[in-house]
Amino acid sequence: MPIAGQWTYRSYLNNPELVDGDANRALSLIFGEGVFTLETPSPDTVVGTLDMGGGYVLDLKGKITRDPQGPTLVAMNGYGRAGSPTDGWEYDYHAWPGYLWPKAVHQVPSLLGTTIRAKPHNGEPAGVTASFIAVRQ
Repeated sequence: MPIAGQWTYRSYLNNPELVDGDANRALSLIFGEGVFTLETPSPDTVVGTLDMGGGYVLDLKGKITRDPQGPTLVAMNGYGRAGSPTDGWEYDYHAWPGYLWPKAVHQVPSLLGTTIRAKPHNGEPAGVTASFIAVRQ
């Protein structure tokens, strides 16, 4: 599956409690949202951005590991931009393509993964993790 392109990104706090139909509780689990714009300058590298709107942008750099006998791994580091609201931010992302069902109807390609805050920022500690889903636009 091609990695290059635009992907709608949403990350979720890893809280195992059920939301029991409470929409506000469900929305409170969203950790981040934006658009991955990814390019693959070579078969094993990925670069791009995560644009969360309002000047909140991370520049992404990473590697693609393709295992003929296993899943493709996309590992990226996201760096905040100097002088912007993300100045000093750093996040790491690991993702795998979602399974493409042979008999699916209108299935949208997806990347499934986790992210970690690699450096503290805005009074929040490093080490916070979240799961994410990115779907191709």
